Amino acid sequence: MKVYGVTGWKDTGKTTLTERLVAEFIRRGVRVSTVKHAHHDTDIDHEGRDSHRHRTAGATEVLVSSPHRWALMHELRDATEPPLEDLLARLSPVDLVLIEGYKRGLHPKVETHRAASGRPLLAPETPTIRAIASDNGAGAGDLPRFDLDDVAAIADFIAAELDL
Repeated sequence: MKVYGVTGWKDTGKTTLTERLVAEFIRRGVRVSTVKHAHHDTDIDHEGRDSHRHRTAGATEVLVSSPHRWALMHELRDATEPPLEDLLARLSPVDLVLIEGYKRGLHPKVETHRAASGRPLLAPETPTIRAIASDNGAGAGDLPRFDLDDVAAIADFIAAELDL
């Protein structure tokens, strides 16, 4: 599986770009999965649901299956968060895994940037950032620059980088 990331500060368009890249690659016939990193307590089931009841009762893993999808939830129960490589090993094989977040991960990535964020670019301090996608033409060194809304060009760049 080939891996490419979308990273940047909060509220700079990471999720929107990731969503749009998934749709663009799917349109091109590429099988895509995603990994999203969150820095807060994330809950994908809700109080009152059977899966939530199983999890809060103490189950380490809860697998929910239906005719439309299945999902596996794993509670760390004070264990450390597994490294990205371990999580990737759990995914079914696809052509491309897009990773949202994981600023410090060793995989190549495109950085999202918005002028309104008031934050500096990560690229000067992050050698795994290979391009910048911004709403203001921001750039760092010789890195390629893309308009944040030019999803086709960003997908072309990623595809070329990964030989997809």
